[in-house]
Amino acid sequence: MASSHSSSPVPQGSSSDVFFKKEVDPTKHIRPVQSLPDVCPKEPTVTDQHRWTIYHSKVNLPAALNDPRLAKRESDFFTKTWGLDFVDTEVIPSFYLPQISKEHFTVYQQEISQREKIHERCKNICPPKDTFDRTLLHTHDKSRTDLEQVPKIFMKPDFALDDSLTFNSVLPWSHFNTAGGKGNRDAASSKLLQEKLSHYLDIVEVNIAHQISLRSEAFFHAMTSQHELQDYLKKTSQAVKMLRDKIAQIDKVMCEGSLHILRLALTRNNCVKVYNKLKLMATVHQTQPTVQVLLSTSEFVGALDLIATTQEVLQQELQGIHSFRHLGSQLCELEKLIDKMMIAEFSTYSHSDLNRPLEDDCQILEEERLVSLVFGLLKQRKLNFLEIYSEEMIITAKNIIKQCVINKVSQIEEIDTDVVVKLADQMRMLNFPQWFDLLKDIFSKFTIFLQRVKATLNIIHSVVLSVLDKNRRTRELEEISQQKNATKDNSLDTEVAYLIHEGMFISDAFNESELTPIAIDTTSQRNASPNSEPCSSDSVSEPECTTDSSSSKEQTSSSATPGGVDIMVNEDMKLTDLELEKLANNIQELLYSASDICHDRAVKFLMSRAKDGFLEKLNSTEFITLSRLMETFILDTEHICGRKSMSLLGALQSQANKFVNRFHEERKTKLSLLLDNERWKQADVPAEFQDLVDSISDGKIALPEKKSGATEERKPAEVLIVEGQQYAVVGTVLLLIRIILEYCQCVDNIPSVTTDMLTRLSDLLKYFNSRSCQLVLGAGALQVVGLKTITTKNLALSSRCLQLIVHYIPVIRAHFEARLQPKQYSMLRHFDHITKDYHDHIAEISAKLVAIMDSLFDKLLSKYEVKAPVPSACFRNICKQMAKMHEAIFDLLPEEQTQMLFLRINASYKLHLKKQLSHLNVINDGGPQNGLVTADVAFYTGNLQALKGLKDLDLNMSEIWEQKR
Repeated sequence: MASSHSSSPVPQGSSSDVFFKKEVDPTKHIRPVQSLPDVCPKEPTVTDQHRWTIYHSKVNLPAALNDPRLAKRESDFFTKTWGLDFVDTEVIPSFYLPQISKEHFTVYQQEISQREKIHERCKNICPPKDTFDRTLLHTHDKSRTDLEQVPKIFMKPDFALDDSLTFNSVLPWSHFNTAGGKGNRDAASSKLLQEKLSHYLDIVEVNIAHQISLRSEAFFHAMTSQHELQDYLKKTSQAVKMLRDKIAQIDKVMCEGSLHILRLALTRNNCVKVYNKLKLMATVHQTQPTVQVLLSTSEFVGALDLIATTQEVLQQELQGIHSFRHLGSQLCELEKLIDKMMIAEFSTYSHSDLNRPLEDDCQILEEERLVSLVFGLLKQRKLNFLEIYSEEMIITAKNIIKQCVINKVSQIEEIDTDVVVKLADQMRMLNFPQWFDLLKDIFSKFTIFLQRVKATLNIIHSVVLSVLDKNRRTRELEEISQQKNATKDNSLDTEVAYLIHEGMFISDAFNESELTPIAIDTTSQRNASPNSEPCSSDSVSEPECTTDSSSSKEQTSSSATPGGVDIMVNEDMKLTDLELEKLANNIQELLYSASDICHDRAVKFLMSRAKDGFLEKLNSTEFITLSRLMETFILDTEHICGRKSMSLLGALQSQANKFVNRFHEERKTKLSLLLDNERWKQADVPAEFQDLVDSISDGKIALPEKKSGATEERKPAEVLIVEGQQYAVVGTVLLLIRIILEYCQCVDNIPSVTTDMLTRLSDLLKYFNSRSCQLVLGAGALQVVGLKTITTKNLALSSRCLQLIVHYIPVIRAHFEARLQPKQYSMLRHFDHITKDYHDHIAEISAKLVAIMDSLFDKLLSKYEVKAPVPSACFRNICKQMAKMHEAIFDLLPEEQTQMLFLRINASYKLHLKKQLSHLNVINDGGPQNGLVTADVAFYTGNLQALKGLKDLDLNMSEIWEQKR
């Protein structure tokens, strides 16, 4: 054919197919190979998991760049979707690229310009020959025009006449309808349709023929090379047949026997594994009955360990076994049931342990049972069992008090339980000795209760510490084993080689006993290796290989506990060190809470008894006894629990404050009554008060014990002897000294009220000082007691009483200082202020005595005249008053104070005499008047020195005369 001369050569590849074939999408027609579902699906290898494919692509670029949060769209088309963080910056030119300008192309333009001129000249002389192209294009356009006449429906890839719509559009039924007298016209239409379809067929055939003509040379070449290809295939078939015969002979002679032996060994090994697997299944099948037996004997730890081991075997070695598909869920439900049983069992144990008779000497009830329960609860991470124990402690503490009250009330016949129904009202009917015995019984019961709680919590604490220690040792062993395994893996990688046959390692064909030494070490490596081949159907699944390793791991993690119970800690359920340490701290806090509970219940018991003011009505002895009992209980609980509880101590302090207030008010009222009835006369000192003073020795204050019979034989003394000095005192001061000793004794008995007692005692001493000043110096006794006058004897007696109190203030100060904290020493300044006030008061009394004589001197000496007789009446009266003064105070005040007082009185006398002599113009000139005055003065001096204790008094009467000018 003519067209063959212009046809293209044999097409290579797909370069010429663009004109004749539509591009085929390989993803639409290539169906992916689907493998049959695996009954025991295996985990994907490491390579499959980490290999990236096109399906890992999740977001396309426009979606990534189109930020919906962008509030304002940029005007630049290329950067408007680049997000908020994009900043349009100028691109800095590269330092490594030169700046290109037109000068760089000058040489090239000069070289190419000549060639361009020659090329243009040749183009004009020789026009291009594009006949073939034009013809080909013309033919292609013509065929394309013809094909456009064919309806598009015939070109659709899903064209099929069995579709009713397609069939009706290609062959309308209207062309075949002959009814209604339109047969001739319909026949013509059908003939026209047939010719149209034939025309379409001709167009398609012509185009196909044209396409075939274009590739005629390729068809002829294929036909000629077909015979050569058949010859090559025949020779290749013969060669393959010869090779197969040779391989079959070699297989029969050299390999068949050996491989048969290996297959038999593999079969035997697989049979052994199947047998072991069946034995393991039989053992697993007996799990539930065994767990029931263990639970019947309260072996919760053993049951939980058995469930954990069975779960591990089901997940590793029996995975995919159809008959055990529900066993895992059943074991999980059984485990939840065991959790509830353990909680209920621990609650029952707590109730039995805390509510058993307190007279029982056994500290711990069923220690092994407790240890087993605690281990089971720790294994299941049920850490709220301490809350159950805490609630049981609160209930037990309430019951202890209630039972003690019932027992005590039942022993008292005076209490009619039918009339007084409430237990609290019955308890309030007890007197102090009965109530005190009840409180002592409650405290003793609480002490035993705390000792039992401490013993139980110590066992729980030791269990927690043992688990913590075991976790640490297990972690150390794992680190050591990992280091050893790393060295073994390095040596095995260089020595072990595998021979592959039908997907099996040849090492699997050897005896199992030969593989035992390395099975444990290589199991993890084979399971985790990404290059390992999956096992064939003749072998047992790989989890079988982990049996020895899992069992050995369980044996490693099991250890003995203080209670003699072994526990196997599962890796998934293991508590962390932080949780165990927190639990140990909570156990210690629970012991502190037990002490607080006992103290709180004791406080409520005290408050219920104190509602009617019972505790405030206690006398000193009773309250001190109660205080000592409470302090002893506080110390005992602190010794048991290791921490002091403050609730009972606070209640004791509150009651002590109320006691101190009542104690002080009673004694202050008593002192006030004594002062209001005091007539300020010297009182006899009973022997018991002398003994009271004698008991204060070496600065130590203590009330003496009462001596029966001895004090009745001894008569009262006139004065009180204190360290060799005699004190004439009134009766109020004797009682005040006893009251002061009571304050000091109360501080010894109740150390917690030391500061309050110091304040109250200071107030009492200030009150005595101020009140005595009002009554004596202020003459208040005239109206209160009805005294006619305040005599010098009253004043001297008041001064001596104040001196006695001042004598004991340093002793009292030292007593309180020894019982105060160093930071409380500032409170001792109250005694310094009191001492100063007392000294000022004593000085005012002395000044009052001098003032009395001073007014007397002023009255008598103002009428003095220097004349006979000698001694004059004035001086006789003065000596008489001085003698009365001496008589009033000498037996009350010490001799030194009497001398000092009379020196001050004599100085006042000299002053008034000097003033009168100056008024009378009498001078020391040796005249008659001077002689008379000298005689009177000598009479005064003689009488004064004649008084007892004033003999050596230096009167220095020469000062009465004016100095000569």
